[in-house]
Amino acid sequence: MTYRIAVDIGGTFSDVALEREDGSIAIHKAPSTPDDPVAGVLAALDAAAAADGTSRRAILAAAEVFIYTSTKAINAIVTGSGARTAFVTTAGHPDILLLREGGRTEPFDYTVPFPAPLVPRRLTFQVAERIDAAGRILAPLDPVGLERLAEAVVRERIEAVAVCLLWSIVNPAHELAVGRFLAERFPDLPVTLSHQLNPCLREYRRASSACLDAVLKPLMTAHLAAFETRLRQEGFTGTALAVTSQGGVVPIAAMARAPIHALNSGPAMAPVAGRAFAEADAGSATAVVIDTGGTTFDVSLVADGRLPATQELWIGGRYRGHITGFPSVDVSSVGAGGGSIAGVDEGGLLQVGPASAGAVPGPACYGRGGTAATVTDAALVLGYLDPAGFLGGRMPLDAALARAAIEPLAAALDIGIEDAAAAILEVAGEQMVQAIEEVTIRRGVDPARAVLVAGGGAAGLGAIELGRRLGCRAVLFPAMAPAMSAVGALLSDMLREVRVTRFARLDSLSGADLAQIGEDLSARLAAETAGDGAEPRLEYFLEGRYERQIWEIEIPLGAGMPGPGDLAAIRAAFDATHARLYGIGDPRSAVEVVSWGLRARTVQRAGRDLPRAEAEPPRPGSRRRRAVFAGIGAIAVPVLTPADIGHAVPGPLIVESAYTTIVVPPGAEIGVTAHGLMATIRQASGEIGPREAAA
Repeated sequence: MTYRIAVDIGGTFSDVALEREDGSIAIHKAPSTPDDPVAGVLAALDAAAAADGTSRRAILAAAEVFIYTSTKAINAIVTGSGARTAFVTTAGHPDILLLREGGRTEPFDYTVPFPAPLVPRRLTFQVAERIDAAGRILAPLDPVGLERLAEAVVRERIEAVAVCLLWSIVNPAHELAVGRFLAERFPDLPVTLSHQLNPCLREYRRASSACLDAVLKPLMTAHLAAFETRLRQEGFTGTALAVTSQGGVVPIAAMARAPIHALNSGPAMAPVAGRAFAEADAGSATAVVIDTGGTTFDVSLVADGRLPATQELWIGGRYRGHITGFPSVDVSSVGAGGGSIAGVDEGGLLQVGPASAGAVPGPACYGRGGTAATVTDAALVLGYLDPAGFLGGRMPLDAALARAAIEPLAAALDIGIEDAAAAILEVAGEQMVQAIEEVTIRRGVDPARAVLVAGGGAAGLGAIELGRRLGCRAVLFPAMAPAMSAVGALLSDMLREVRVTRFARLDSLSGADLAQIGEDLSARLAAETAGDGAEPRLEYFLEGRYERQIWEIEIPLGAGMPGPGDLAAIRAAFDATHARLYGIGDPRSAVEVVSWGLRARTVQRAGRDLPRAEAEPPRPGSRRRRAVFAGIGAIAVPVLTPADIGHAVPGPLIVESAYTTIVVPPGAEIGVTAHGLMATIRQASGEIGPREAAA
């Protein structure tokens, strides 16, 4: 028996997805352990081993692949706990990080200060040098400035350095010289050169990328090394991989070299899994994928079978935070998870999130010292959760502590405790609806034409109500959904991407130009993928725009680098893509190519079907539990397991499995699919089936 393992270390729980040799997948959870992240993973593996009648060490010894993702990188940026980093830039341009790209969230309020840069001005160092847009050296690199930089590294106790010089993407000579100087003086000092990490045209994006990467390098290099070492000590001898924000996986050593790709990597996996389940169980190429964990509610839109992508991944909010400068799976997050804290503000309004109780102390009902009311406490008070069955019975909940936490809120709102609990879920649900509308209605997509795929341990509490609010007729609950991101990691391919910037009009490119670009891309890819093993599938692309436009769009070019005879077809593809995205094309305007790219995709699960989850055995005897439903009040409802559902069962009822609970309200019914459950919702126009929902 061999295994493939994926873990997702979240703010509240650590999820493990274990794929066996026969293609079946088992999922397990354990509370996260912030002080020792590996401990939570090992606890989840212990649960997996117990279920399989074996030992943790035996599972790890038989594992071919171990895929890792966590929130450690993004937490370091958000909390400011990364390395003490120096930023080196061209003299006269010290405020690249401060000014960003000129955007402001409140452009007409000049009393609002600029948000602080990632690296403070006092740790920004200018070196005299200048290269122009054609790559000509206008001013040589000043060695005196480098000596001052070396003195500052010692004086300021610098732990990492990011270097971004103007036009280094055209001529990297000066950036390389700075890198060599620092390597000679400080051999153990991590250094990120912007042209090597992210050779894009805009200097803020390169600078921000380089600084984010440098800030993370000491922390993530040590963390990933320690994580892999612990796995090896526990008996793992296979390949260690890490998830990237682009929706793929890379060797864990590659992630350590460029840890910026760990930012937002965990949430990027839910759409990967959601897309697969929407197609398999509902025949839908359009899906709203939600992942409700302990800390956040993540939402993404899969349209026409394509993963949502963005070039605008900001850590900490658009214009207020720091842009990664890399393409990423587009996932929006709000603080409305199971551990999100509820409170009453000074105006007497109930608020939920963004603060979270986390894994420690956790919701009040965990009995670990937490006193703040959370979404989980509210669900327990309303009867949706079984106090004795939480986390498969391994973590009993205390309903009295949950009521005690909600009581002050109820008093402040002058309502009963159960009414306050219902209000907490209603406010959290409203935030979720708004988050979904942001990625659907505001982008011209009707959510009623999409299937809602509910993932995360807390998703079942309100997903069907979300579907009703949005007009969705079907809500999917894959059996593996409580560990959606970990399962998505198992389904992902190994993905590498390299780029080169070559600014030129499309119609001016010669055969020699194209050949040189192809050689440069191949050389960069070879350096990235050395030692990967399997032969990847290549995908070339370019990023271009019409003359006088500001932003580019991506045009796929196929498996081979194009030649001069392909330029007319590329031009036609550009016009068609622009028209599809924006409703208009401009065949009379010239097309400018800004950059070229090459993706290498290595399929990790070749020849395997979408895995089926391990079926949970039905519980003996019928059960009922008191639960509170809007418009009905408190009633005794059936409590079923997925194995009890052989045909569509109407609500109200509750469906329980080891790691999630699905609340089926009146007006909805739930039935089985190949990979889990599907709820259909009675709307004003009547009921429809799953295939109609996908139309």
